[in-house]
Amino acid sequence: MSPDATPRTPGTSRTPRAPRTFDDLVAEAEAAPTEGWDFSWFEGRATEARPSWRYAEAMAGRLAGASASLDIQTGGGEVLASAAVLPPLAVATEGWPANVAKATALLHPRGVAVVASPEDAPLPFADGAFDLVTSRHPVKAHFEEIARVLRPGGTYFAQHVGPASVFEVVEYFLGPQPAEVRNGRHPDLERAEAEAAGLEVVDLRAERLRMEFHDIGAVVHFLRKVVWMVPGFTVEAYRPRLRELHDRIQASGPFVAHSTRHLFDLRKPVDEPVLSEG
Repeated sequence: MSPDATPRTPGTSRTPRAPRTFDDLVAEAEAAPTEGWDFSWFEGRATEARPSWRYAEAMAGRLAGASASLDIQTGGGEVLASAAVLPPLAVATEGWPANVAKATALLHPRGVAVVASPEDAPLPFADGAFDLVTSRHPVKAHFEEIARVLRPGGTYFAQHVGPASVFEVVEYFLGPQPAEVRNGRHPDLERAEAEAAGLEVVDLRAERLRMEFHDIGAVVHFLRKVVWMVPGFTVEAYRPRLRELHDRIQASGPFVAHSTRHLFDLRKPVDEPVLSEG
């Protein structure tokens, strides 16, 4: 960052603020909490364009008309809590203990039951328990389980992370990734999985969105928070690359990356009645 260059008022003195160093920025990022999906820490330090479908608002509209809902991998519950109206029965699952505690504190006052459930475990609910299942950025969508807990005619409405999302950052640290890694989470592959589980695709949209990291602290905090981007990331393990990137940002401006997102609107078919003969 550049020093504070605000003009002085005549008759007053002002000491310019020294720019924050690499070590200052990294230490600040390492001290920041990573629980939940509140990204307000990045304000003024990183930006990301939002998908045109405005998921949180659209989800809130679906919740207002539901009778029983399930939010999968809710994180700290922030997105679900943003809805003004929740169904009479509202449940959320989360696998990370720190997030379970945060989501419980945020959602219990709204009447939401938060259930600790590992991401790769079967959903701990009866068949046909919900008419709406939602999720924002699940690590992995288990469509067979989603179909099982939906009632006939029920909906899965979710925003997923798409293929090669923020791979400018990933490949800066890990090098070029193979095609099967870059194409993981592709909406066409997930669509096939959803249809194989018996779900109908009502709508599927995808967008690629610009991101900017304005200082190295934002990169560090992002990698500490979104742990699957660079598995095992630590500052010490990547200090030389981090310092190189810090120098690059200082000299050339924000580090630009691109996120990918897709919106799923899936429906569980209503069973057709069996016609009797005669």
